[in-house]
Amino acid sequence: MTIRVVVADDQAMVRAGLRMVVESEPGMEVVGEASDGAEALSVVRRLRPDVVLMDIQMPRMDGLTAARQLLDGPNPPKIVMLTTFDTDENLYAALRAGTSGFLLKVSPPEQLVEAVRVVASGDGLLDPAVTTRVIASFAGRHEPVRPPQLAELTPRELEVLRHLARGLTNAEIATELFVGEATVKTHVARVLMKLHLRDRAQAVVFAYESGVVRPGAETG
Repeated sequence: MTIRVVVADDQAMVRAGLRMVVESEPGMEVVGEASDGAEALSVVRRLRPDVVLMDIQMPRMDGLTAARQLLDGPNPPKIVMLTTFDTDENLYAALRAGTSGFLLKVSPPEQLVEAVRVVASGDGLLDPAVTTRVIASFAGRHEPVRPPQLAELTPRELEVLRHLARGLTNAEIATELFVGEATVKTHVARVLMKLHLRDRAQAVVFAYESGVVRPGAETG
C-alpha cells in the first residue's frame, strides 16, 4: 500500500526537496503541498493523506495551530513537525497535542524516509532519543499529576507504558517481555484507548507528566 504524504512548508525549495526525497522511495507518494498552515488544513482535509510533514514556523497560520486543528478532527493523519531546532518548546506542545514527532530540516534523506515509514506504521517512536529528551526536559519542570484513568491499566499494560516511555518499538518491547509482537500491539492499543491518547508520542508525554517515569530515572 502506498503511503500518501502532504508537505507543508512556506519555502518552495524546501517543499521541492522533500517531495524529491519522498517520491524517490518506492511505496510513497506526495499527493499535495501547502505553503502555510491555513492552506495545509484545506489540502489535508481534501486529500486525506496518511502522513503530513508540517513546518512549525509558517505565515498566516503556524504549523502547530494547523496540526492541533487537524488532530481535533475526524480520522486525523499522522503529523511530523519540521523544525530547525530540537529543543524548541513548541515541539513539546506539538507532542502533547498528538503529533507523531518531529524532524530536523537538516536530517539526511534516509532519515526522512524512515520517519515517514515509522509514523505511518504506528509501531515505533520517531527519533526516540531526541523525543524522550525533549519530553523529559519540559515535563520535569512540573510536579507529576497522577490521572484517575491510570488506575484502569493492568500491571502488564503499565509495564508496556513504561517501555513506550523509553521509546521502544513493538518488536523491542516483545523481546523485553518475552511475548509475541502481536500481543504487544494489542497491549499498546489498549493503553492508548484507556488513557484516551492518539499516539505513542502522547503516551510518552503522559508517562512523564503522570510520574509513571521520572526524568533522569531508569524507565525499564
